Amino acid sequence: MEGVGMTKTMRLRRRFHCAAQSGAIKPWILIVLLLVLAPLLTLGFYEGRKAYWDAKVREMCAKDGGIKVYETMKLPPEKFNEWGQPNFYRPTQGENALGADYVFVSDIFYYRKGNPQMARYHIKVIRRLDGKLIGESISYGRGGGDLPSPSHGTSFHCPKDYGDIPLLMQVFIRSNKE
Repeated sequence: MEGVGMTKTMRLRRRFHCAAQSGAIKPWILIVLLLVLAPLLTLGFYEGRKAYWDAKVREMCAKDGGIKVYETMKLPPEKFNEWGQPNFYRPTQGENALGADYVFVSDIFYYRKGNPQMARYHIKVIRRLDGKLIGESISYGRGGGDLPSPSHGTSFHCPKDYGDIPLLMQVFIRSNKE
């Protein structure tokens, strides 16, 4: 009669002690650990995946990213707007975006589609008269890969200067003659 003369608290302590020694308490410890570790592991997975693709983007940018101008074209001041941008550029016109004298080519190559996505963006300006490449912009980007949430996803892009307008502003320069 081990339980005779024991208070309720003493009986509960004894039951807990016996359960702990028999191994019955271990699943509870596992559940608590999983509840703590699962969110940390999930966050680590998503952040690690983003870091991996951002490193790939940086690596590709270092190889061939940036704006390269092979020949500049001097144009009269009336061909430029108040910000020094070519005013004859019509991005919705595809290859004819720069009018009759130049071909505008924009390509996107997807290294990875989905979430996250990684792509190479290549813009070229070609002189129509002789087919010569006069300038190009190459950039890389990662989009998405975040922990699912209602907020907008993150992105990473390099190099700092890329795209159509920065390229056009370096290829087409204003002549001093008015």
